Order: sequence, then C-alpha cells, then structure tokens
Amino acid sequence: MTPPSPPHLLFIFVFIFLNSVVSSQQFLTSERIILLNLKQSWENPPSLANWNLTSSPCIWPEVQCRNGSVIGLELESKQLIGSIPESICNLSNLENVSLHENLLQGEFPRVFYKCSKLIHLDISLNMFVGALPDDIDRLSKLVAADFGGNNFTGDIPPAIGNLSALTSLLLYQNLFNGTIPPEIGNLSNLETLGLAYNEFADPEIPSEFQKLNSLKVLWMPATNLVGKIPKSLSNLVNLELLDLSLNYLEGAIPPELFLFQNLDRMFLYRNNLSGQLPAVIQSPNLTQIDVAMNKLTGSIPDDVGKLQKLEVFNLYSNQFSGRIPASIAQIPTLRIFRVFRNNLTGELPPEFGLHSKLESFEVSDNQLTGKLPENLCAGGFLTGVIAFSNNLTGELPRSLESCDRVTTVQLYDNKFTGEIPSGIWTLPNISTLRLYRNSFSGELPSKVAWNLSRLEISDNKFSGRIPPEISSWVKLNVFKASNNMFSGEIPPEFTVLSELTVIYLDGNSLSGVLPSEIKSWNSLTTLNLARNKLSGQIPPSFGSLQDLSELDLSENQFSGQIPTQLGNLRLTSLNLSSNKLTGKIPSSFDNMAYQNSFFNNPNLCSSSQISNLKNCFPKNSHSKKFSPKIIAMIIILSVFVLLAAVLFVLFVFKDYQMKKPKRIRTTWKLTSFHKMDFTETNILSCMSEANVIGTGGAGKVYRIGVGPPRGFVAVKRIWNNKKLDQNLENEFTSEVQILGSIRHSNIVKLLCCLSSQNSKLLVYEYLVHQSLHRWLHGKKRKSEPGLVPGFVLDWPRRLQIAIGAAQGLCYMHHDCSPPIVHRDVKSSNILLDSEFNAKIADFGLAKILEKPKPGEGGMSSIVGSLGYFAPEYAYTTRINERIDVYSFGVVLLELVTGREPNEGEGDLNLAEWAWKHYGEDDSVIGALDPEINGYMEEMSTVFKLGLICTSTLPSSRPSMKDVLEILRRCNPLDQLPEEMKQGREEFDVAPLLKRESYITSYQETEDII
Repeated sequence: MTPPSPPHLLFIFVFIFLNSVVSSQQFLTSERIILLNLKQSWENPPSLANWNLTSSPCIWPEVQCRNGSVIGLELESKQLIGSIPESICNLSNLENVSLHENLLQGEFPRVFYKCSKLIHLDISLNMFVGALPDDIDRLSKLVAADFGGNNFTGDIPPAIGNLSALTSLLLYQNLFNGTIPPEIGNLSNLETLGLAYNEFADPEIPSEFQKLNSLKVLWMPATNLVGKIPKSLSNLVNLELLDLSLNYLEGAIPPELFLFQNLDRMFLYRNNLSGQLPAVIQSPNLTQIDVAMNKLTGSIPDDVGKLQKLEVFNLYSNQFSGRIPASIAQIPTLRIFRVFRNNLTGELPPEFGLHSKLESFEVSDNQLTGKLPENLCAGGFLTGVIAFSNNLTGELPRSLESCDRVTTVQLYDNKFTGEIPSGIWTLPNISTLRLYRNSFSGELPSKVAWNLSRLEISDNKFSGRIPPEISSWVKLNVFKASNNMFSGEIPPEFTVLSELTVIYLDGNSLSGVLPSEIKSWNSLTTLNLARNKLSGQIPPSFGSLQDLSELDLSENQFSGQIPTQLGNLRLTSLNLSSNKLTGKIPSSFDNMAYQNSFFNNPNLCSSSQISNLKNCFPKNSHSKKFSPKIIAMIIILSVFVLLAAVLFVLFVFKDYQMKKPKRIRTTWKLTSFHKMDFTETNILSCMSEANVIGTGGAGKVYRIGVGPPRGFVAVKRIWNNKKLDQNLENEFTSEVQILGSIRHSNIVKLLCCLSSQNSKLLVYEYLVHQSLHRWLHGKKRKSEPGLVPGFVLDWPRRLQIAIGAAQGLCYMHHDCSPPIVHRDVKSSNILLDSEFNAKIADFGLAKILEKPKPGEGGMSSIVGSLGYFAPEYAYTTRINERIDVYSFGVVLLELVTGREPNEGEGDLNLAEWAWKHYGEDDSVIGALDPEINGYMEEMSTVFKLGLICTSTLPSSRPSMKDVLEILRRCNPLDQLPEEMKQGREEFDVAPLLKRESYITSYQETEDII
C-alpha cells in the first residue's frame, strides 16, 4: 500500500484535531448543563451568578478543568441550600469537591459513591446529621476527607479504616459519642488525623494508632480522653504535632514521647497530667514544648538545653520546682519562655536574651531570687518583662532602656531597690508599669512614654513633688502611688488628664490646698488622697465629676463646710473622716448610708440620723426667746386645735368611715440568700419614684440606700399594685430559683426577695456603673443620665468586661449541675461594678437544662431580645447552651464595633452585617469602633471570635469554656485580673473561620498579645 502523501497526512491530522475539539466542546456543553442544573437545585445563589449559558464553565472561578473536562468544584461559602443532587456525579471526571461552609443538610451524602474518580471531598461546616454510613469505604479512592463541623453522631464506622489511600482525615467538631475505631490504625498513608472537639464515650487512644507510621499531625483536644498517654505513641516516628489538650489525661508524661525523630510541636495543656517531666529529651527537631496547665512536678530537665531548634517553651501553671537550667538561656532559637505559676527557685540564668531573639519572658509567681538578667532585650524583640511575685533583688538593669518593643513591665511584689533607669519611663511602646511593693526610690520624671496608660508604684520609697509636666501624660488611665514619700502641692496641671479613671495618692506627705478648678477629670471614678497633709476647703468643683463613685479625703486637714455640690454625685463610698470640717452635712449625705463617712470632725453637725455627729438643731435651742406665759398659751392653743380637728373627723366623716371597707394590711414574706445587713423596713420605706433608676417590661428598678457597709442595693419590683399574671410569676420563680442557689463573682448577687399578694421584690447588690449597654450606646442618647459627653469605654476595659461576662456564662454552662441557659444574654443584662467588673444579671428567662419528664415535650417558647436570637431558636425543639453562645457573640461584636445589635446595614442585624463585611473584605479593621485607638490586632481577634460564636450552624459555635480561653489568651497580661493572669498564650482564631486549615490552628499561630 502506498503511503499517503504529505497533504493527505495534513488533512488527516486536521480532521482528527477538529473532531477532538468538537467532541470536547460537545462534552463541555453537556457538563455546563449539569452545572446549571446544580445551581438551580441550590436555589440559584447570587454567589454563582456568573454561571450562565454563554460562557465556558472552565472560566468560572469555582470550576477546575483539565483537557476540557470538569475535574473540580470549589464551592466554599457560597450559601448553598438544600441537599446534594445525584446529578453531581454525572461530571464523570470529577476528582475534587469542596462544599465547605454552606447550609447543606440531610444525612451523609451517599451520592458521592457514584463519583468513581473522587479523591478529595470536603463537606465541612454544613448541617449534615445522622451517623456516617457503615459502607463509607465505597469512597475507595479518597486521599483527603474533611467531614468536620457538622452534626454527625454515634460511632465512627470501622469501615473508615479501609480507605487505604487517605492521607488526611478530619472528623473534628461533630457530635460523635461512641468509641474511636482502632481500625483507623490501618491507614498506613495517613499524615493528618483530626478528631478534635467530639465527646467520645470514655475513650483511650487505641493502641493500634502506633501503626500510623506516616502520621505527622495527631489533633485530639476536647475528646474526653482518659487514662495515661500511651507509650505506644513513641512509634509515630514522623509525628510533628501532638495536641491532646482539654482532656482528662493523668499520670506522668512517658519519657518515650521525647524520642520522636521529627516532633515539631507538642501541646498537652489543660489536662490533669501529673508526675515529672522526663529527663530524656532527644528530638533534635523539636521546636515547641507546651505542657502548661497540668499537675506536672519535679525539676526542669537539663537536657532541654540540647534542643537547639526550640522556639517555644511553655511550662506555666504546674508544680515544677528547682532551678531553671542555665542551658535553656543558651538556645539560639528561643523566642517564648513562660514558666510562671510554679515553685521554681534559685537565680535566673544571666544569659537569657543574649543568644536569641527573645520575645516573651514570663517567670512570675515563683520563688526566684537574685537579679533580673542583664541582656533580656539584646535581641530587640522582647515585648514584655513579667517577673512579679518572686524574691528578686538588686537594681533594674540599664539595658532595659533599649527595650523598644516592650509594652509592659511587671515587677511588683519583689525586693528591687534603687532608682528606675530614666529610659524605662520613656520606652516608645510602654503602656503599663507595675512596680508596686518593692523598695524603689527616686522622683517622678517630667516626661513619660506617650502611650503610658497604667502606672502602679505604690508601697515604694519614691519622693519629691508631683511635677507640673504631668499634664503631658495624656494617656494615663490608672495612677496608683499610695504609701510613698511624695510631698508638696498637687499641681493644677494634674487635673487636665482627661483619661484618668483611678487616682491613689493616699499615705504620702502631700500638702497645701487642692486645685480649685477641675479641668478635665471627666472620666474619674476613684479619688483617694487620704493620710496626707492637705488643707483648705474641699473644692466645690469636685461636684462636677459625674462619674466619681469613690472619694476618700480622710486624715488630712481640710476645713470649712462640705460643698453642697458634692450632693450631685452618686457616691458609693465617701470618707471625710479626721479633718477639720465645720457646719451642716449636705442633705444628700445626711442619712445612714454615710454614717461612717464623717468621724472625727467635731464641728460637723447632722440634722437627722447620723449618731456620731452633734445635732444641728438641739432640743430647747429656741425656748429662751419666749417667756413662760407665751409658751403656755401656745400649748393651750395647740391642744384646742387638735381637739377640734379630732371632733371634725369623727362627726363629719362618720358615715363614710362606716361604709368604707376595712383595709387589709399588706404582709411581706422575706427570704434571704446572703447574710443580711439591712432590714425589710429599709427597703419598703424607700420605694418611691425619686429612687427609680430603670424601667422594664416587668416593672421598675430602684436604687435604695441601706446604710454602711453596703451603702446601696438595687430593688427590682416585678409588678406594682396589680395581680401578677402567670408569666411574671414564672419569671419571679425562675430568678429566685437560679440566683438564690448559685454563687459566682461574675453573676449578680440576689441578696433576698420580698413577696406579697400583689408585688414581688428582688433585692440585688447595687452595681454603680449599671449596664454595659449604657456605656457602649448611651452616648448616642443625649438624655442618658450620668454619662460624660465624649466618654469612650476604652479597649482594656471592654476586654475585661468580655472576660468577666464569659466567666459567668462559663460557670452556668459547665460548672452548674444541671447546666443553666440564660436565654437573654445582651449588653443591657451585663452589669458593671465600680471597677468595671462584669456581672451577668436578669435570670427571669433562664432555663435549667434538666431532662424532660415522661410525656413532656421539648419545645420551649421563644423568649429573648431582638438582635440576639440564634437563627435556630425559631424552630428548635431543644434549648441548649449554644443559644447563649450566639447571643454572647453579638455582645462581642458590640464591644469591638460600637454598633447596636440591630445596627447593621439595610435589613441586616449586627451579626449578619459582620459576616458580610468579613466575607467581602480581607481586613476587619474597617468594622472596628473608630473611637478606639490602637489595639487593632486584639480587637480583630475578638471580632473573629464574635463571628465564630454567631455561626448559623450551632455545632460550629465553640463552648463558653473555649470562648473564655480565647479571650484570656488575647488579653495583654497587664490588663488581666489577678486570678486569670496565667492563662495567656499564643492563639489565632482565623483558622476557626476558614475551616480549610482548621487542623493548623496551632501550627500557624501568631502572638496576638
């Protein structure tokens, strides 16, 4: 046969090419129809508006093609609704499917069994329910499976161990409550295993896991693990990340764990581990050791210094003892060193910071001695020097003057001496200096860092005058300098500091008169100048300090009258004792609530009740002006008038009195829940309109003075002179039942209740700053009383409030048995005391999560407040803690954005608006409250946490315990209350929002402090 000529060959090639193009186009056209049908079945979401009949699917952003055929669908966060149509597998070459974070529902989508080439499947963060199918191994080619963030229940099927090609298996954050199948150990190619946040039934880590020779990531926090950490895990020679946190493990850490050849990170915090840290640590690639918040004992092994790649060393909140090995300070890669709250002794290794770029140095709450290391800042990256509550001595090293990145220095409760190096006062980023209870000396500088907001130097030996240049300390918020040796007058320039809230200068030698004009102390809540040598009159201008709640001027030499203007203040604490004051006490203070406020002022007088003062109008003081005859005539005339009045009443109104029904005296039943320091009469005698401080749907709230030591109480009247309806009766019963039985510092105290036939009174502790809503949004309402124009609740206070409220809710959800759901969490139900500590209030709608009795339904009526409702609340048949988490998420968004719960855009509420903003903009900065300067990183983290809490899928929301943990970690240590200072560490919430990297939430951490 004669071979074809070149022109014929060309014709054949062109024909074959055109035929393949036509076939490809025809094939692609059919796939486009399949994709458009998928779009229609998902109710044509706007996010897929670019899918149309005219363009090629291969140019659609969500579609991946190879050789003209669809091989992948990236449909993350596209608001897909409904189920997954079987037609999806008509895309015959489909290999990759990601349906992450949508609203898809139903049981596990078996439709994917027909996708014969499927190797990557991600259906995470949807609303799938039920059990994983027993024949799940029909997805035989799967390499990566992410089923996390759904509502799957029951057991993980053993058949999952037959998916031999798997390299990544993520089953985190579901409702699995069965056992962990040992068959997972058969997955020899598995590199990532995520079982986190499931409540497995009393599980232990299966011994078969030792066969997972390829495993790099074992992620099992909050999985109810019990028993000891199995030694068999040491066989996982390729392990890089081990996270067994938030479980119930016990015993010692097996020494074999530290023989991993490639272990990159270890997280074992918040367990009940005990025993010693093993002395054998030989993994050359170990970069992070975190065994914090356990019960580990013994000394820190010297071998830790051999880990020349170690970056993070967290041993805090254990029971370690002995010295800190000097070799640790010589590790060239060390960045984070946190060993606070242990029993460590001896001196700090002097080479800390000399060989590495140290970022965090926290050794507080130990028994360390000696000097602070000289070279802590040598690397130029240190952000905090935190060594309080030790026995450290000597002077502060001059090298601290070069710590340009340091934001906080906390060295209180030590034995330091000498003067503060001048450069420390002006470090460019310093915001907090806490140096109290040492033996520092010297004078206050004329200049400090522009951002210094907290200065605490009480109980030292500072001396000299308060410099007039203090007016330049414009960011100062807290100034505590009690019990030093300051002298001279208080300069008028001191009163221009507009951000000051707390001043303690008691126990010094200050003298002279107080500034007559208060210029800008608009935010001041506490002023303590006791035990000085101040004289002159108390300035009337103090009466303009509308936020002032505590005033102590005792043990000075003040004279003259008490200004009546002070009566304009709502003082919860007033002490003017031991002065030389004269005249009559202002009527606002002339009552038993201020009985102990005026001791040792012999020339003061009271016109009513204060027993330790003389009476301003003594008996018979005017009798000398009249003769005995005139007095007798007055008495006779008075008797005559009185008799005439009595006769008039008896004869003129006799018939009326006979017909008028007899009044039944109201009787009150008092039930107390705490030790009472007031009586029923104190409450009932003051229930007047003049004492009303709030009104709600159920009644009014009164502020009533009950005398020292309590001062005031808040009384909520459920109804007023009307018969209680059943709903109000239920609210009263609920609140009494719950608040009467629980005790927590972040839950408002119910002191007692009074009940009569027509009224119910609940008596609470009085919180001077009232509600969070008032401080966040009250400035938008000119009629809001007690708020200073232009006042902004700063970020440290907002974060303090968030942590306090979270602690209260965490107690209700996790520490009460049975748990309590508040059901009406909102900013107006978070009350604030004089230090802005938060307390959860108003439990009228709360529900105790007891199991329903036989025959009772689970449906609960919809209660709560608009803008705070969880989406599922309208149709759920079961009330659980997640609705509180959603509402608290809205409060977090209020705190970071300054917006009200229904203040979104258009028809969106705040939560919907926040999610929309986050989806459209990579940066969240534009959503933050513009009235807050700085703290952008911390605020961004809390913004994202608010988003997580307001997830539409209940199972995707964290527990309040997790929320509290994250808030504690993102709080600068200098702002935390004492009881929670030790919970801080690195954390990044971004992976919780972008679930495709959920497993790396601890791999790619960043320090947000």
